[in-house]
Amino acid sequence: MQGAGTGLDIRVVGYWAVEDSGREEAGAVEEEITAFRAAAAASPAGEAVLVVAEREEVGDLRKWCKVMKARTFLNQLRHEDIVTAIQAAEKKTSGEIRVFITRKDVVEPVKAAQAQFIEMGLQNTRKRNAVLLFIAPRTRQFAIVGDTAVHARCGEEFWKRLTSEMSAYFQKSEFTQGIVHGVHMAGNLLAAHFPCLPDDQNELPDEVERD
Repeated sequence: MQGAGTGLDIRVVGYWAVEDSGREEAGAVEEEITAFRAAAAASPAGEAVLVVAEREEVGDLRKWCKVMKARTFLNQLRHEDIVTAIQAAEKKTSGEIRVFITRKDVVEPVKAAQAQFIEMGLQNTRKRNAVLLFIAPRTRQFAIVGDTAVHARCGEEFWKRLTSEMSAYFQKSEFTQGIVHGVHMAGNLLAAHFPCLPDDQNELPDEVERD
């Protein structure tokens, strides 16, 4: 699927759901809220604090669970492993691979990924062969974006397989492994179509970015 008016190749959106993890998060949220209420009630301004807490919907478990999903995801990531995978992949190709993780409550991951691709300047590579892995843990979704040259050479089945395999890792809460696997697969694809040349330079940072 090509982004309207951009030439970007925005591929299948992935999604993962972990029911057991969700229940554990909900239990942890309840404990956190109970502890908060006890501490607030014991303070001199306890009643006022509790009123403010209720007004700000601290007791909304769905809201808290979303926050905790993102926090759990980020805390479990081994950033150095992802950076190492990106660097290894880019040694075989002139293409560029970036990973971006948003803390936002993304409703439309395709549009969000497209906007982030442009904001990060991935469309400015010499051969227009950059790929972005955009991940939104709060809504448990991700999208993969490739620039125009990637779109021209890569088939639909590859992207479907990539999102399916990444989702399988995420469903087991193996977040770092899932991203590293996605980077390896994208790197192999780029290497097949855009091999590394003697004058290649690393055009973009390798670090994992987040908002």
